[in-house]
Amino acid sequence: MRHTISVLVENKFGVLARVSGMFSGRGFNIDSLNVAPTHDAALSRITAVLKGDDTALDLCIKQLRKLINVVDVADYKDGQAVLREMILAKVKADASSRSEILQISDIFRAKIVHAASHEVIVELTGDEGKVAAFLRMLEPFGIIELARTGQLALTR
Repeated sequence: MRHTISVLVENKFGVLARVSGMFSGRGFNIDSLNVAPTHDAALSRITAVLKGDDTALDLCIKQLRKLINVVDVADYKDGQAVLREMILAKVKADASSRSEILQISDIFRAKIVHAASHEVIVELTGDEGKVAAFLRMLEPFGIIELARTGQLALTR
């Protein structure tokens, strides 16, 4: 089962290693891991999407709460949080396909952030379904390179 976990931690050296070590030590496979400072530079938010069973997750959350540098832990159930992911996709775009790529980008409210003679870089933010649908639409043109942030989450 997939779980989205948000861990608010002190922004200190080694905290990420301890938190991710806790996940792997409990047998979770990390699908995505995103870490960045919050509006308070002393704190960082770790958002992790994990695969594992509910019993192990409960134990893992209890163990996380015991770590010194952990301020708060939240397990987001379906509908409890806003989840978003950002991608940058470099796509082949010659003169004949460029307008179609622009139309697809408009439909998905994606932005062209760089254009060159034979390729474009497109930025898209959305939920997992939107990102997957957008990538399926771009595949026929040829995705040269792809970068993804992994999921970010905030409680509703």
